[in-house]
Amino acid sequence: MNSRKLQLVVLALVGCVTGYSQEKNQRENDSVAGKYDLQEIEVRATRVSGKMPIAHTDVSQEELKKKNFGQDIPYLLQNTPSVVITSDAGNGVGYTDIRLRGVDASRINVTTNGVPMNDAESHKMYWVDAPDLASAIGSVQIQRGAGSSTNGAGAFGGSINMNTASLSSRFEGEASFSYGMFNTNKQSLNLNSGLLDKHWVVNGRFSHIYSDGYIDRASTDLNSFLAQAAYYNGATVIKYLTFGGKERTYNAWDGMTKEQMDKGRRHNSCGEIQDAEGKVVGYYDDQIDNYLQWNNQLMFYHKFANRWSLSLVGHYTYGDGFYEQYKNNAKLAYYMLPVTEDLKRSNLVRRKAMNNDFYGFVGSANYLSSRFSLALGVAGNRYVGDHWGRVQELAKENSFDFPHEYYRNKTDKKDANAFAKATYELFRNFCLYGDIQYRYIRHEIWGSSSSYDYTNEQMQAIDVDKTYDFVNPKAGVNYTFAKYNKVYFSFAVAQREPTRDDFTNASLDENGNRKYPKSEKMFDYEFGYQFDNKTWNVGVNLYYMDYDNQLVLTGQENMDTYDALYENVKDSYRRGVELSLGVNPLSWLSLGGNVTLSQNRIEDYTEYVYNDDTYAMDPEYLGTTTISYSPDVIAGLLVNFHFKGFEAAINSRYVSDQYITNAERDDMKLDSYMVSSLQLGYTLKVDNARNIRFGLMVNNLFNEKYCSHAYGYSGIYGGQRVDEVFYFPQATTNVLANVTYTF
Repeated sequence: MNSRKLQLVVLALVGCVTGYSQEKNQRENDSVAGKYDLQEIEVRATRVSGKMPIAHTDVSQEELKKKNFGQDIPYLLQNTPSVVITSDAGNGVGYTDIRLRGVDASRINVTTNGVPMNDAESHKMYWVDAPDLASAIGSVQIQRGAGSSTNGAGAFGGSINMNTASLSSRFEGEASFSYGMFNTNKQSLNLNSGLLDKHWVVNGRFSHIYSDGYIDRASTDLNSFLAQAAYYNGATVIKYLTFGGKERTYNAWDGMTKEQMDKGRRHNSCGEIQDAEGKVVGYYDDQIDNYLQWNNQLMFYHKFANRWSLSLVGHYTYGDGFYEQYKNNAKLAYYMLPVTEDLKRSNLVRRKAMNNDFYGFVGSANYLSSRFSLALGVAGNRYVGDHWGRVQELAKENSFDFPHEYYRNKTDKKDANAFAKATYELFRNFCLYGDIQYRYIRHEIWGSSSSYDYTNEQMQAIDVDKTYDFVNPKAGVNYTFAKYNKVYFSFAVAQREPTRDDFTNASLDENGNRKYPKSEKMFDYEFGYQFDNKTWNVGVNLYYMDYDNQLVLTGQENMDTYDALYENVKDSYRRGVELSLGVNPLSWLSLGGNVTLSQNRIEDYTEYVYNDDTYAMDPEYLGTTTISYSPDVIAGLLVNFHFKGFEAAINSRYVSDQYITNAERDDMKLDSYMVSSLQLGYTLKVDNARNIRFGLMVNNLFNEKYCSHAYGYSGIYGGQRVDEVFYFPQATTNVLANVTYTF
C-alpha cells in the first residue's frame, strides 16, 4: 500500500472512531477506571532507582513523542550524556547506529520489557529491524558503564532498557503524520479499547515510514505493527504483546572517499554495474536489504500483599531475510562455480540470507520495603539460526543452474543467567548496594562460511563449540544529604564473549587449530555527585573502565581468507568525567547541557599492515594509542522555551576529532563537528479528551557539512604505504513536519 492510500485509510478510521470515543469516555465510570492501575509491565529487576549508585538517564514517553517524527531511536536519544549517533542514509532513517562513551553498539545491552533485543550472534541491536519502536515505548533508561545486572549480552559501555507504554483504562487513540525533505514520511494510527468488562484492554498500532535518504538511492521502506491484549484482576496482570515489522532498505554501507565527496556528498557506490572496462553504466535496482522480524511476549505480573511482586515474560522472536549485492568482475571460483578457460570471471548477483528463531523466558521476584529492596532474576534463552548464500544470476552466458548455493552454516546459541541485587538503608539516606550475576553461554556454529579459503580453495569450514561461565559482581554506596545532594560510588565487573565473526574469521595456528580470541573483562569504577531541586540539577560522574583482553582491530588478517581479525589487547582503558546541568530560571524557560571529557587508550599496541609485496603482515609497535571512535569531548546544549501550548527548543551537539583506527594516524580520522537542530511545537486543545499537536523539526540548522562515521584500512603496495578511508556524510539542513491528533 503506498503512502497516499495509507493516509486516506487512516483518516477514514480516525473519522469513524472519534465520535464513538466521545460517547465511550462519557460512559466510562471514573471510579472503576481509577480502581485499576494499568501500569506498564516490566521485569523490574533490570531498572535502577535513585537509591542505586549507577550513572543513568531516564527518558519519558512524553519526551520521545515530541521528537518522534520518523527517525530511529538513536536519534531520539542523541542529547543524552556521552552519546554519538550516525546514519548510513544520512538522515536518521534506516540503518542507524549509536555509541556510548565511545563504545560500539555490539557492547551496548538493549532490552524491551526485560527481553534481550541484541542479535545473539553479532551482539548488535539493528534498529531498522524494529521499525517505529519508539511509538510503542513508554520509557527508556540509559545506564552508562557496566550498569546493573540485566539479561542478554554483557553491557561493556552501557545499556538501553526500554519498556512498552502502559495501557489506558479509557478508550482513546492517536493518529500521526509526518512529511519532510528527502521524501521522508510517516503515518501511524494507534487505537486503545479502554477497560472492557472491568478486566480487559486491547490495543493496536500500525505505522509506515518511508524515506529516499540523503545519500543517493539510500531509500528505506518500513512497515510495523503492534497488538496487545491485557487482563487485569486486582493485583494480577496478564498481557500478550506482539510487535514487529518488515524493512526494505537500499544498501548505503560502503561510504565514500574524500575524492568522491569533493565531487558530490551524496554519492553511493553500492549497486554499481560496470562494463568490461570498469566504467559505471548503471545501478542494480535490487541492491536491497530485506528483513522481517516478529516479536512475541507473554507477560505475567502479580503483586503480593507482603511487599513481594513477581514478573515473568515468555518470549519468541522470528526473523527471516536477505540482502542482494551486484558484484563486478567476480572470480567464479570464490562462489564455488565451475571455472573454464573461457569463463573465469563475470558480473553476478549474490544473495546472503538468514532465518532464525530466538525464544526463552525472563523473570524476577522483587521485594520492597522502606529500607530494603531485593530483586532475584533468572533468564534462559536460545537462538537457532541458518545462514546461506546463493548466486542468483550471472551476467555472462553459461550453462549453470541458478540459484547456486555456495555456503551454508547453522548456529545454536544458549544463554542463561541468574542474578540477585539488593539495596539496604544502613542508616538514614545511606544505602548499600550489592549485585551478583552468573551467566552461562554455549555457542555452536557448523558448516561453511561466506569467506573463501584461498589456501585450500574452498569456502572456509566452520566447527565452533565454545562454552563460557561468567560471574559478575557489583557493589556500591549511595548517600543523600542536605535534602538535595547525593554522592555515590560503585565498582562492577562485566564480562563478554566473542561474537560470531570473531569465531568464523579466526585463523589457524601452526598445528592447524583455530586461534579463537579470549573473552573480554572490564572493571568499572564510578563516582558521582548530584544536586537536584525544583530549579537546579547538577551532576558530576567520574568513571574508569579498565579492560582486560579487550577485543580490538589491530590490522591483522586471516591469511587464508583475508578477513579482518579482532584481537585481544591485554591492557586498555576508558576514563573520563560526565558533567550535566539543568536549570529552570523561569516558568517558561529551561536550560540544560552535558559534557563528557575522556581519555581512551590502548597500552602496548602493535599495528599490523598487509604487505602486498611479500604477502605477509608487517608489524609496527606504537606503544600507547587512542581507541578508535572515541572522541575526547562530547557535549550537548539545550534551550527550551514553552508557554501556553507553544514550545521551541534548540539542541546543539559537539563531537571532537575521532581516530577511525587504533593506530592514531592523523590521515585516518573524523574531523570534529557541531550540529544544531530547532524544534517547534504547538498543542491545540480541542476539549478535555482531544488535542492536536503541530510540530516542525529543522535538523542541522546551520548546514554543517560533516561525517559522523568512517572506516579504513592500510596496505603496502610497491614499497609504499596506502591508507584508504571511506566516510559517511550526514544530511545538510533538512526539515520534517508533523501533526498528531490525540482523541
